[in-house]
Amino acid sequence: MAARCRLAARFHHVHGTNVRLDASRTLATRVESFANGLCFSQEPLAPGQIFLVEIEEKELGWCGHLRVGLTAHDPQSLEVVPEYSLPDLVNMGDTWVFAITRSHNRVVVDGEEARERGPPWEPFLLIERVRIPRDTLVGRSRPGRYSHILDDLYKMNVLPATARRSRIGVLYAPQPDGTADMHIIINGEDMGPSARGLPTTRPLYAVVDVFASTKSVRVIPVDYGFPSLQTLCRLVIQKHIVHRLAIEGLDLPQLLKNFCQHE
Repeated sequence: MAARCRLAARFHHVHGTNVRLDASRTLATRVESFANGLCFSQEPLAPGQIFLVEIEEKELGWCGHLRVGLTAHDPQSLEVVPEYSLPDLVNMGDTWVFAITRSHNRVVVDGEEARERGPPWEPFLLIERVRIPRDTLVGRSRPGRYSHILDDLYKMNVLPATARRSRIGVLYAPQPDGTADMHIIINGEDMGPSARGLPTTRPLYAVVDVFASTKSVRVIPVDYGFPSLQTLCRLVIQKHIVHRLAIEGLDLPQLLKNFCQHE
């Protein structure tokens, strides 16, 4: 899993006409217009493997946000990359895409009760049999003069889904009937099964549509090992502080203070 994650943690060289990738293929920027921003993972994902991106830059004046999902189409086989993930790529079949909105992203399946949000300091996110360290999944704003306004959000590890530095990921979880459910993860929280019945017999690539107000996104590698001591320290500190600016007054190494405040 670890080796495969390192391969998949960058974008495919096939992408929309308005996308520019950096040399590492981990940063995708839409350089003009609001469309033709489709990107794919370099490799198909393994079961339970998350493809995670962080919103690096926003652009005012457009309506709509990032779109993420999965496709069974090998990007290399596409004669032309579609202009949009929704509806163009989805209409090609074997593609499942979810449009991210500022607040209404949770999926409640008929006959099932909405799941309660777990404690923000719980080290792992559990999705059926998939277990992912939560800390990397959570986007955080940088502290500043008015950071106290965001302190409640910070302690709950919450940013608006479409905000800069928000982290959004996609994965699929195999089911007993041989199919899979697609899950969207926003800042460490599972939004529920946004699509069901995905084929596990075909390779599934992550889809990231850098659409409209989302200008640039960066791939975030996810370590599936145990959380580091530094990460566990940060979780405990965040649980007990009044607000982020109070971290500076703690008797802690400066590097740990910076890690708690900025990461």
